[in-house]
Amino acid sequence: MTAADLVVALTRQVADFPSPGVQFKDLTPLLADPRGLAAVTDEIVDVASGADLIAGIDARGFLLAGAVAARLGTGVLAIRKGGKLPPPVHTEHYQLEYGTASLELPADGIELTGRNVVVVDDVLATGGTLAAAHRLLDQAGAQVSRAAVVIELIGLGGRDNVAPLPVHSVCVF
Repeated sequence: MTAADLVVALTRQVADFPSPGVQFKDLTPLLADPRGLAAVTDEIVDVASGADLIAGIDARGFLLAGAVAARLGTGVLAIRKGGKLPPPVHTEHYQLEYGTASLELPADGIELTGRNVVVVDDVLATGGTLAAAHRLLDQAGAQVSRAAVVIELIGLGGRDNVAPLPVHSVCVF
């Protein structure tokens, strides 16, 4: 099976979560399956090769980014939801399909200036979270070369909202 086949087979779909009308894609079964995790990691490693650092978006992006970074022999950076890091932090506020949120990075202790970073997340929906992560890393001086996601929900326009950032999707719904 391809990585995309495994994503389709192992993704649990949850209706009306976290709010009515949202069809949540739960990747927990995919990530718990050794074949699924390996296939998705391998595909993202192929597109992230050459990066200095892999950045994972809170929270499922952490798991994927850690696996990819370990395979590539790079470091991993956690892009956290607002309020989870001690100050000082870089903060970016943004809209998502069912509310508002913020993302943060440490402002001290990690030199990001000029580093080639690939951003990894689980799902690209409207693109708000990925675009905010890109802006946040830019603010910190990083060079974001691309993003990789497990699932892209094509009907929501996320790719257009993060353009011109190149995005690789393992599977499209």
